[in-house]
Amino acid sequence: MVEIIGVGFMKANKTYYFDPAGVSYELGELVIVETARGMELGHISIANCEIDESELVAPLKGVERKATKEDIQRYKDNLAKRDGAMKVCEEKILQHKLDMKLVDAEFTIDGTKVIFYFSADGRIDFRGLVKDLASQFKMRIELRQIGVRDEAKMLGGIGICGRPLCCSKWLNDFQPVSIKMAKQQNLSLNPSKISGTCGRLMCCLNFENKTYQELRKGMPNEGERIETPDGIAKVVNVDLFNGKVTARLIVEDKETGEDTLGPDYNIYFKKEIKRIDKKHHHKQNDDIGDLDEETLKEIKELTRD
Repeated sequence: MVEIIGVGFMKANKTYYFDPAGVSYELGELVIVETARGMELGHISIANCEIDESELVAPLKGVERKATKEDIQRYKDNLAKRDGAMKVCEEKILQHKLDMKLVDAEFTIDGTKVIFYFSADGRIDFRGLVKDLASQFKMRIELRQIGVRDEAKMLGGIGICGRPLCCSKWLNDFQPVSIKMAKQQNLSLNPSKISGTCGRLMCCLNFENKTYQELRKGMPNEGERIETPDGIAKVVNVDLFNGKVTARLIVEDKETGEDTLGPDYNIYFKKEIKRIDKKHHHKQNDDIGDLDEETLKEIKELTRD
């Protein structure tokens, strides 16, 4: 077992483990720690506790010190300088005619470095921009390219559900989201209805995915032929939550001799039916090739990293 503390940061919802080195910390207490971005002000989100060593992915770093009044004041001063730094950087971007969108700026707590976060469609040669910014700010400059999801996480906003974006409030890590999840939940494949503010598939498609996977076990798809106590039938509706299937019996047309659907809609429970060709219909359900070319192009864009 290893003793750890958890430290959270203002621009990240994730908690990182640090070595308390025998010092006791209280929840909410402010500390100065070293991260990949430099010295940062963080808050204790997990008080001293022990965890199994197997949960650690890297050696623990120690806490630099408990935050002092000077540290807190310096943090406030850095926040006050943020808007001015953003304005200067935006002007320099225009001067260099770079196709990039400035998202945020952040000064390290020790005042030795300023980090500019930006988004762009491809790689950007910003060497000239870095030189100009370094001569302007007289400190180390770091330009960090982020994806559209990270941009939404930083800027925040309101989702189509009317609530603040999950990524900016509580979501720690971005999990893979696929169009198959939308199909599995019987959602419309209209890109405007399943994409988030970032322009990618909504993260919430992943929240209930495991539940739908469990509910779908043994259940047929719409249009599938099944065996019922009354004979062979074609599924017209699936009620996953109640485990029911609505189907119409397949009967022979007396005049033509061809198979046709009976007039009655019958409801069966999952235990009453048997799927005839599960593999074929499962593949058919996952296929999105019947969508028009423009929609397919939009969906491909939604799933791009």
